[in-house]
Amino acid sequence: MKSPVDKLLNEHKELIHSDHQKVLSHVQREEGEWFINTVLIDGCSAPFKYKRKKEYRNLQGRRVNLTYYRSVQSVAGIEMEMMNVVRIKVS
Repeated sequence: MKSPVDKLLNEHKELIHSDHQKVLSHVQREEGEWFINTVLIDGCSAPFKYKRKKEYRNLQGRRVNLTYYRSVQSVAGIEMEMMNVVRIKVS
C-alpha cells in the first residue's frame, strides 16, 4: 500500500519531498483569518511558507518531513525563490 506522500508525488510531478530536515527558524504572523507560517531549513536559503487557520506549534529546533513545490515571488521588484509547503509533519 502506498503512503499518502507517495500518492501525492505520483499525482503531482512538480512536488518535492524531504525527510528529517532541521528547522532553524519558525515565524507565524496573522493575515486576515489565516496564520502565515515561514520556516527556514538548515542548509537551504529559501524560506518555506504555509498557511493554517489556527496558530501552529513552534517548530524551531525540531526535525520535520516536508512536501512542497518551488515558486518565485516578486518582493520590491526582486524575484525571490520560495517553497510552498503542501504537507509538513514533525518526524
